[in-house]
Amino acid sequence: MSKIQRLPFKSFTLRNITTRRTPSLHTLINPNPCSRSSYRQCLRTLQTLETSLNSNQEQVSSTGSVSDSFLVEKILLNLKQGNVNSLRSYQFRLNPLIVVEVLHRLRDNLQLGERFIDFIALNCPNFKHSSMSLSAMIHILVRGRRLSDAQALILRMVRKSGVSRVEVVESLVSTYSHCGSNSLIFDLLVRTYVQARKLREGSEAFRLLRNKGICISINACNSLLGGLVKIGWVDLAWEVYAEVVRSGIELNVYTLNIMVNALCKDHKIDSAMVFLCEMEGKGVYPDTVTYNTLINAYCRGGLLDKAFELMNSMSGKGLKPGVFTYNSLINGLCKKGRCERAKEVLDEMLGMGLSPDTATYNTLLVESCRKENISEAEEIFLEMSRQGVVPDIVSFSSLIGIFSRNGQLDRALVYFRKMKSAGLVPDNVVYTILIDGYCKNGIMVEALKMRDQMLEQGCVMDVVTYNTILNGLCRAKMLTDADELFNEMVERGVFPDFYTFTTLINGHCKDGNMNKALDLFDIMTEKNIKPDIVTYNTLIDGFCKVGDIDKANELWTDMISRKILPNYISYGILINGFCSMGCVTEAFRLWYEMVGKGIKPTLVTCNTIIKGYFRSGDASKADEFLSKMVSEGVVPDSITYNTLINGFVKEENMDKAFALVNKMEKQGLVPDIITYNVMLNGFSRQGRMQEAELILHRMIEKGLNPDRSTYTSLINGHVSQNNLKEAFRFHDEMLQRGFVPDDTF
Repeated sequence: MSKIQRLPFKSFTLRNITTRRTPSLHTLINPNPCSRSSYRQCLRTLQTLETSLNSNQEQVSSTGSVSDSFLVEKILLNLKQGNVNSLRSYQFRLNPLIVVEVLHRLRDNLQLGERFIDFIALNCPNFKHSSMSLSAMIHILVRGRRLSDAQALILRMVRKSGVSRVEVVESLVSTYSHCGSNSLIFDLLVRTYVQARKLREGSEAFRLLRNKGICISINACNSLLGGLVKIGWVDLAWEVYAEVVRSGIELNVYTLNIMVNALCKDHKIDSAMVFLCEMEGKGVYPDTVTYNTLINAYCRGGLLDKAFELMNSMSGKGLKPGVFTYNSLINGLCKKGRCERAKEVLDEMLGMGLSPDTATYNTLLVESCRKENISEAEEIFLEMSRQGVVPDIVSFSSLIGIFSRNGQLDRALVYFRKMKSAGLVPDNVVYTILIDGYCKNGIMVEALKMRDQMLEQGCVMDVVTYNTILNGLCRAKMLTDADELFNEMVERGVFPDFYTFTTLINGHCKDGNMNKALDLFDIMTEKNIKPDIVTYNTLIDGFCKVGDIDKANELWTDMISRKILPNYISYGILINGFCSMGCVTEAFRLWYEMVGKGIKPTLVTCNTIIKGYFRSGDASKADEFLSKMVSEGVVPDSITYNTLINGFVKEENMDKAFALVNKMEKQGLVPDIITYNVMLNGFSRQGRMQEAELILHRMIEKGLNPDRSTYTSLINGHVSQNNLKEAFRFHDEMLQRGFVPDDTF
């Protein structure tokens, strides 16, 4: 027979103790003055039993009814006697069931209940609670008004792995009456879900509580509704709202404001006004926040007249517009480009005794910077200071940005230093603005210095900063440095985006390194970064410029296979590529395809076609095309005529070239020095010096001064006609004008 079978109290229970002429344990822990001898006798009995239990710890399970029940009584007794320290001898024998039983028994003695909870918190940091033990503790803490401690335990429970909303709710409900709790606990549960950003779980818990008939306060409901609307879960917010209404919970103005905001977020302003009327019917009336929300929504939607109308109606409701109201109107006016009216509203605001804040001035400042109006932006910044409004990082970064973009980097740095003197810490946005300013002005040394300063200040370079520097390096043709920076970017875990690859591809294409550009394109597609029309246009243009029309065609086909449709720029690039190669037939095929798709040809494309005709030696077709482009609604420019004139001059058809000059002038286009020099050179080569000098006089009449090329053509023409006198006359005039002649004629 085993030891456990030989134990005299193998089936020993708490009931056995109380029936063997031993005072009840209830009497033991609640002695009265008339039974002190009984109390001492029972205390000795408990001590004897404890010794017996400890000596047989290995034989009797710690979860057995005797052990657990006796431990509960010992804990209660020690708490009653104030011997909290003596509880340490039991801390390793505690389990969730014992904790729950102790707290249930202490429901009428909050002080001891809290003392027991504090003991566990301090001495049992690794105690494995169940939802039930946590719930019991939460109830006691709520009753003791220790709400922050209770909420910490609720948070622990809702974040506990594998615990469902059903279990959380059930555990709190089942321990509710045993701990003598109050309904505040359920409000706290809902609020905790909201604060923990577990909005979907919070909504589910709310429904479970309502299904059990538990009432939640309107403030807790508003907390849940507000949280849902804030993160954009408007549909779920309306579901919860419907449940709140069904529950008969009395709504208030906060509920009204939350749901009006939800409708405004969904751009349903008309519905918001209807909802407003419905709520007034329920006795819930709007306040200033309600009106501000609606006015802001109207302003964001560009409905400024309605916004002003609503503001003007506020006084009839006993409400006054505030700073937020006016800020919304100023912002709406600025977005509509009505800055002067926005300034008038600011004056009205000041006239009402309202003090504009930083947001008020920032709205005007940002709009001035967007319009690149430097003087206005500075004036607003100064007015801000005069009104005692402290500029923030948005104020300074706006000014730094406008000066950087306009090449006034010295002035940008002045405000950069002022910002730091004001105690504001520049962020990566401010540094990137300055870096961009240096890059756009081609001052890469200073851009890189600013990057180093940024890193020294603890700012982290993001993809925007890297892209800004990469763009500057590519513009400066520092492609090796750009590649190194790209590698650094990847090594530091900053993921390149579409702009990163397009910038580098464009840089290498302009540098003529098409192999590198194509490698980057392949990496881009491998990383599932989809190229767009700009990427393809850049590559096609690069291959056309290096004369690889076949690769350009291949990319064109690949682009269409990806369902990226070519635009007018795409057609212009490939048409120019074919024309440059003398493949006018292919160029025209694309022309007709482009026109057939309803894409209007650009002037650049038309000029390219004309150039292509001349390169293929078909001047008459080029002349015909001039009429065709006009019929398509494309008006020729000086480049169009210069291309035609130059082409006919090369074919020595000077009469046609001269007629085009006259046509050009009649259309209001002024021939430039290049046009006249081409004509003058053509006549001179043919020995038609009278016509050449006629061109010279027309050129001077138009206010154009002859240049070295003009005199060289005239001198060479007269020499070819053996008219040395005139040749030397122009030679001397050339010297007087400061041009060095070519004396090899």
